[in-house]
Amino acid sequence: MQQIDHVLPWSACGTRRTLSVLRFGSGPRKAYIQASLHADELPGMRVAVELRRRLAELESQGRLSGVIELVPLANPIGIGQMFQATHQGRFEFNSGKNFNRDFPALTEALVERLEGRLGNDGEANVATIRRAMLDSLDALPPARSELDGLRQLLLRQACDADLVLDLHCDFESIMLLYALPQNWPRLRSLAARLRAGAALLAEDAGGNAFDEACAVPWVQLAERFPDAEIPLACIATTIELRGMADTERELCQASAEQILGYLADQGLISGDWPAAPAHCCPATPFAGAQYAYAEHPGVVSFLQPLGAQVQVGDPLFEVIDPVSDRHSVVRATTDGILYARERLRFAQPGLWLAKVAGSTPIRQGRLLSD
Repeated sequence: MQQIDHVLPWSACGTRRTLSVLRFGSGPRKAYIQASLHADELPGMRVAVELRRRLAELESQGRLSGVIELVPLANPIGIGQMFQATHQGRFEFNSGKNFNRDFPALTEALVERLEGRLGNDGEANVATIRRAMLDSLDALPPARSELDGLRQLLLRQACDADLVLDLHCDFESIMLLYALPQNWPRLRSLAARLRAGAALLAEDAGGNAFDEACAVPWVQLAERFPDAEIPLACIATTIELRGMADTERELCQASAEQILGYLADQGLISGDWPAAPAHCCPATPFAGAQYAYAEHPGVVSFLQPLGAQVQVGDPLFEVIDPVSDRHSVVRATTDGILYARERLRFAQPGLWLAKVAGSTPIRQGRLLSD
């Protein structure tokens, strides 16, 4: 294993923050895995602990057939953001910005660099595009903040990977994946191995989150250069490893083994691995997800368990104002699976309380919430 440490710019005087990358194996192909970009989402970090241990074992056995880079703590800024004993790892304190939004969009810069340089050799085109990605990132203006520096470092580390796994979780959630529709066929075995209950697909969910920043340029370049052979050379997904409290050792060990099995499916690990289950959850459009909100403030009681299959009109939760005794029941507006719930039990204005994955698009515009 090789450890590569990147010092973030703009740390306060007398302090510094470091992004550490653990590199295992060698070879022409590469997988990149990062955990806890939202620093208070700890199941990914716990799974990364198990991945580190197992990758070290596999490397010592000579079973790694490519490079696997692991960033077990992808957000050294947010990991220390505590407020009155509560971890605040989703938004940077200085700017109020979401750590997993607004990554550099590379397509336009790449188009300028690639004019006249792409042909019918897909493998050669991939190498040319990846060099152009690194050159484009190097040409960005110097980072104006720690957050800018972190975004640039993470994307630079991942942009030459064949496979990118971004490990997250929701507040309370089933296992699920977010991905581009174009990448779903090659992610089905991962979803099956993880026994995911949902897969939400969108080519542009809004906000340029990390997985899209890695994968979308390949789709857009294929559209901009239709006469060139440009494969989808980066398969990227966000994995929601259930809920924020799901850090039990056995659960995380199992998730790590399932991810390693998928890396073996992709030819990055040799040896015998259990076959992926034949059954896989259906993929649905992210635009088909209902974000359910309360109509007024009050204490919340959920009326459906996580993973419940609901139909239009089924009750999701009730809200009761303890002073006025106002009572309301919020119901499903789509058929689908209840895949996430808010951890707080008091309704706040403008904040969702439950999410249902449906197969019929019901939303437009930006799909990701902050």
